[in-house]
Amino acid sequence: MDGALRAVVTGASSGIGAATVRRLRAEGWSVLAVARREERLRALAAETGCEPCPADLTDPDDVARVAQAAGACSALVNNAGGAVGTDPVATGDPADWQRMFDVNVLATLRVTQALLPALRASGRGDVLVMSSTAAHVVYEGGGGYAAAKHAEGALARTLRLELAGDPVRVIEIAPGMVRTEEFSLNRFGGDREKADAVYAGVREPLTAEDVADCVAWTLTRPHHVNVDLLVVRPLAQAAQHKVVREP
Repeated sequence: MDGALRAVVTGASSGIGAATVRRLRAEGWSVLAVARREERLRALAAETGCEPCPADLTDPDDVARVAQAAGACSALVNNAGGAVGTDPVATGDPADWQRMFDVNVLATLRVTQALLPALRASGRGDVLVMSSTAAHVVYEGGGGYAAAKHAEGALARTLRLELAGDPVRVIEIAPGMVRTEEFSLNRFGGDREKADAVYAGVREPLTAEDVADCVAWTLTRPHHVNVDLLVVRPLAQAAQHKVVREP
């Protein structure tokens, strides 16, 4: 891999984001790792040699600072996001919905807008959007998250049309059930029992490293090859509602 290639990875302090930083660094990329938690980013930098960039992507001033730190980059991995709660639509808290739209949709919009000039100028740019199978299928109790991820997926698909003719690919990766240290725990407000129940009996849910492998694969295809959408699930999950659970 050409060591001159530079990627910006958001949501890099844990889970898929941190795994993606590790994988891209292992493949020779220069990586700017972006997240809110500075201490975790510093530890990741010490481990991998990435450049830490603490930032809140809901703050336009922070996003401008990320763009300045990114410099001449060739790939943006929009990984920052998350789910809050499992309330049905009838009782969902609008503040939770707002938070999910802020971190999943508007953060992706802001960072993409800020980095597009550099990605175009690179002559081989990539905008990768980490959506979810929830961007394509709805389910009970997931209205807010599915709505946000549907919007994020629509952003990616629209951007691909609008950039046709430019040297920038738009890639969407939609993972299904991935067991990371924080996603479900955050969704359930820190309730470990509820978070663990999501994966109970499921043999080998995806790991953050599995998804990072997908990221690296899509980014390292010859640049005339655009992976529009990659849906990846564990073998035990045939569909959003079809999950094999062992006793």
